Amino acid sequence: MSEAQTREVGFPKNETPAIRVVMMPRDTNALGTIFGGVILSQIDLAAATEAHRYWPHKVVTVAMDKVDFKQPVWVGDLVSLFTRTERLGRTSIQVKVSVWSQRHFGGGEAIGVTEALVTMVAVDEDMNPVEIPRASPGSS
Repeated sequence: MSEAQTREVGFPKNETPAIRVVMMPRDTNALGTIFGGVILSQIDLAAATEAHRYWPHKVVTVAMDKVDFKQPVWVGDLVSLFTRTERLGRTSIQVKVSVWSQRHFGGGEAIGVTEALVTMVAVDEDMNPVEIPRASPGSS
């Protein structure tokens, strides 16, 4: 299978990214691509942004499952992270994060580079899990 056949091309339709950031030289590894940890950090921030739609207070990451790095990210790529709530539990919010890289400072094609499933938990000031009220997103 060719590289073009193994990747998705084009942003998710009718969706707005939770985060967009241009990757900088300080974020590169010895191979000249962006560190996976930098991408994981952005995934964590995007998942928290989505979780705050349901719980406007503190949330913590308890799991990051099924992280698939499909393509490298390069210096100068405009990275967009799209989120979708997969499951709303009693105290947790499971968020799917899709990472897209637009080559050449946003002037090139958009390629799906990474996906992850992140579980966030709503916590109180003492970092104890708290129940998430059942209301529409963003109404708290």
